[in-house]
Amino acid sequence: MDRPSGSAPGALGDQGGNPFTRVPIVIRVTVGHARPTVRDLLALAPDSVLALDKTIDDPVDLYVGDRLIARGQLEELDGDQAGQLAVRLTEVANGHDGL
Repeated sequence: MDRPSGSAPGALGDQGGNPFTRVPIVIRVTVGHARPTVRDLLALAPDSVLALDKTIDDPVDLYVGDRLIARGQLEELDGDQAGQLAVRLTEVANGHDGL
């Protein structure tokens, strides 16, 4: 299969005839981490607020397994998919050096 014009070998869109390119994967999007004490964890109830280590404007991290593959900003889709959450990528790992 031909690469899209202007794409480099190994780019995310590169298929290269590899049979594994059609295997589905799970991408985990992480918005932040919380560090509650066990006491705080046991006290969680509906309407509790759990503070994260990021602000609303900070990028989210995208992982495949334990590997950071990209960063991006959360967005809400419009049109037929109105209200669905999405991520606009702002950084993508190059495969060798990461981010």
